[in-house]
Amino acid sequence: MFSQLKAMPADPILGLSVKFKADNNPRKIDLGPGIYKDDSGHTPVLACVKVAEQFRLDKETSKTYLGSAGSVSFNEQITRLLLGDHKVIGENRIRTLSTPGGTGALRVAGELINKCTPGATIWVSNPTWANHQGVFTAAGLKVKTYPYYDYENKCLDFSGMLEALKRIPGDDVVLLHACCHNPSGMDLNPQQWQQVAEIASQIGFMPLVDIAYQGFGEGLDEDAYGLRLMADSVEQMIVCSSCSKNFGLYRERIGACSVIATSASAADIIYSVLLSVVRVNYSMPPAHGAAIVEAILNSTELSQQWHGELKVMRDRIAGMRQLLVEKLLANGITRDFSFITTQKGMFSFLGIDQHQVQRLQDEFSIYIVGSSRISVAAISPANVDYLTQSIAKVL
Repeated sequence: MFSQLKAMPADPILGLSVKFKADNNPRKIDLGPGIYKDDSGHTPVLACVKVAEQFRLDKETSKTYLGSAGSVSFNEQITRLLLGDHKVIGENRIRTLSTPGGTGALRVAGELINKCTPGATIWVSNPTWANHQGVFTAAGLKVKTYPYYDYENKCLDFSGMLEALKRIPGDDVVLLHACCHNPSGMDLNPQQWQQVAEIASQIGFMPLVDIAYQGFGEGLDEDAYGLRLMADSVEQMIVCSSCSKNFGLYRERIGACSVIATSASAADIIYSVLLSVVRVNYSMPPAHGAAIVEAILNSTELSQQWHGELKVMRDRIAGMRQLLVEKLLANGITRDFSFITTQKGMFSFLGIDQHQVQRLQDEFSIYIVGSSRISVAAISPANVDYLTQSIAKVL
């Protein structure tokens, strides 16, 4: 059986990390993975997470299953984190279950959509997170794209996006990035979100909001603005969220899939289908990450500490955006890179070509995805000079 298999190409980002680890250059820089790093290049465990883990260690009395939906407390807290005091909670129209990371949430959502409409079409932004297409295709969906990023002008192609959304059939699904767009860093502003929400309401397509970086853009509530506005505007939608970035729980693989329905009874039906999807997929979600998150969100003291640590991460990334642009100018680069400071979150396109990307890797041990997408979170005061000097040389 296995003799018929052919080797698959390495994932573009994960493959880069393998090459990076094998590189002996002491000045090497890995700008590929979307992982937060501090000024020393380390991905720390948050102090609030340490406390929550100790609390779990002291209080946990059993390792039994929690059920296919995961922890009730976690699901309730995540729903509040996403939607605040939104009316859909009071109307009992939302159901949330915990998943193995944000990717697991997307897969569960994809399979739910496929159960509703086999072979349905989901529209994703061009560009979008590299794994979106693979996850939804594996779930049985057709994937199409709508315009989003203007590569030439380094800005949002909002007019192109709107025109495309107006032509999407009402039975299709449209994936929207809530904040910190991966990979461009270009986000919708409140006025643009309003226009997108109006189109969704008029046409009737199903919004699927992917919110993997809540708190990394402008703040927890600010980053959920578009999500909450969309929930105001449509009767049904899906939300996929992740705790990997904002809680630093990369290894714990904890996320959530939430579905808003037209009524409480409709939500119950959807919930039963979600549980059946989970049962034949991974059966039960992991519990450790959810227990950490719920311990933090259930504690006023730990929540305040988390808000402070999240702000430190958010401010550091914004500071690195500014520093990167300043250092590029200091190295005599006349090309305008100021767009980097207008973007949000971890990612940005440098806008250099593939030949220049390859030269950065071959000559300077700087590892960047072929599209020139960089993880700004991997830049630090210790490596920014070498990085910008190297960019200047390949330009």
